[in-house]
Amino acid sequence: MSAFVFPGHRCCFCCLPEELYWCVFSGGFRSPEGGGFRGRGGGRGTPRGRGGRGGFGAGRKVVVEPHRHEGVFICRGKEDALVTKNMVVGESVYGEKRMSVEEGEIKIEYRAWNPFRSKLAAAILGGVDQIHIKPGAKVMYLGAASGTTVSHVSDIVGPEGLVYAVEFSHRSGRDLLNVAKKRTNIIPIIEDARHPHKYRMLVGMVDVIFADVAQPDQTRIVALNAHNFLKNGGHFVISIKANCIDSTAAPEAVFASEVKKMSSENMKPQEQLTLEPYERDHAVVVGIYSTPPVLLAASHPMCM
Repeated sequence: MSAFVFPGHRCCFCCLPEELYWCVFSGGFRSPEGGGFRGRGGGRGTPRGRGGRGGFGAGRKVVVEPHRHEGVFICRGKEDALVTKNMVVGESVYGEKRMSVEEGEIKIEYRAWNPFRSKLAAAILGGVDQIHIKPGAKVMYLGAASGTTVSHVSDIVGPEGLVYAVEFSHRSGRDLLNVAKKRTNIIPIIEDARHPHKYRMLVGMVDVIFADVAQPDQTRIVALNAHNFLKNGGHFVISIKANCIDSTAAPEAVFASEVKKMSSENMKPQEQLTLEPYERDHAVVVGIYSTPPVLLAASHPMCM
């Protein structure tokens, strides 16, 4: 197993199978620069209903600490976990555990974020330097599926932010619509991300694009949306599943090829890391976008 990291960046992960993850990590895992995580709980395929108050060890004192990524937190107690502040108190989205913490006279509810069910959570625990998703940000999420990770992005950006969630599958789209009904900062778009002109009138300029589309032409898909919606100097976070791009090539070769494609689309990769132990043969690439000169001139015509 290997990972390529752009100069000045680092990659950190540990190699544990999923079935051992929740019990072993109670002993402790720390990501770079104090972004600590130790966790147990419902892994993939083990939802527990709507989640319970005190689901992180009811009756026991817990402490919630800010992660170095703004809007993300670490819940420390008997069972530690990566969490986000629940924007819709009292509601779980996919059976994740919830817990409440008193902060002064106010009770704040948090939701557990399972890295085996979210590429973004896996990247955070893998030690990614930047996700560029933070309170108040405007995010375009390509490949929103049923809204699992979208709901956590909704928590992170908060009421001042927006999440444009694009999903092609009508079956997953129904679940996404139900999530969006209770989360006013999610704008669901049931459409093919290959055709951004079809939803051009629904979407404003965004600060960051997160993509998890798992298609052979996914870099082109992200580029098309970036050209339409991503502000100059905005950022992208792309999850790459190697065997969806080329099942005959080594994952490292696939990742390198996709990075090269990004560079040709005015997308400058800055960081790359693999997602083991949470996902096999997956990588996340983070970078910055520069609007092509022709598009930049068209959006800012000279005064005559």
